[in-house]
Amino acid sequence: MIAPLREQPESTAVLCDVDGTLAPIVGDPASAAVPEETREALRMLARRYALVACVSGRRAVEARRLVGVDELAYAGNHGLELLAPRANEAIIDPAVTERVQAARDFVRELEGAALSGAGLRLEDKGPIQALHWRGAADEETAERRASEIAAAARKAGLEPRWGRRVLEIRPLSGIDKGTAVKRLLSAQPIERALFAGDDRTDLDAFRALRSLVAAGSLAGAVCIGIGSAEAPAELSQQVDAVVGGTEEFLGVLRALAEPRAGAPDAARG
Repeated sequence: MIAPLREQPESTAVLCDVDGTLAPIVGDPASAAVPEETREALRMLARRYALVACVSGRRAVEARRLVGVDELAYAGNHGLELLAPRANEAIIDPAVTERVQAARDFVRELEGAALSGAGLRLEDKGPIQALHWRGAADEETAERRASEIAAAARKAGLEPRWGRRVLEIRPLSGIDKGTAVKRLLSAQPIERALFAGDDRTDLDAFRALRSLVAAGSLAGAVCIGIGSAEAPAELSQQVDAVVGGTEEFLGVLRALAEPRAGAPDAARG
């Protein structure tokens, strides 16, 4: 499955989600960590492949801090931000400029005590506001309250999006991990691409790759799902293979990093 990618690394992109794909899911997102062996595999890939990027729901600079590999590109906030390799600041998508404060203003109107009382924790991600309830005393109650907030956000012209025990309030629709993947791939000649992810938001990236292949913009694509008890049911339906967690996906990264048979393991300039 990955052999064609390894055959032509100079025209191949390796793209992946961060939490649940590179970093194991933990109760507190702030304590998530990418293992050093995964970082080393990513560094090896960055030396060989045309593009290696992380596409994350986190802010781009936070995703890079967590991954710890400056040589990669980072699409943060589900595509609202792009951070080039070694760049100091992320570039916000121009489409969101006029509504950059919309989600934050909406969340400010919510009663903080009521949120915490329901077991919801607020994460300020700039243009996107996230409500988490992983580890809440009563996760069902917290999710019901999140559903009420989602309905109110939709009425306010915002876009609520669900993830693994998280509700995100986005300022507008039409920008997601799929659009992020397309922007990243359009920046240079890419013939094949791989994307790996574990959550509902990653389905947009899988669909984007399929559409690029169907349109003839890519010669081929590989979609890999990271399996878990919390994975959405659609995940297995939209991927070419499912691996059993972040450690198994590390094996995929290492396999990609191996030079093709009979070729020198020369680093790209």
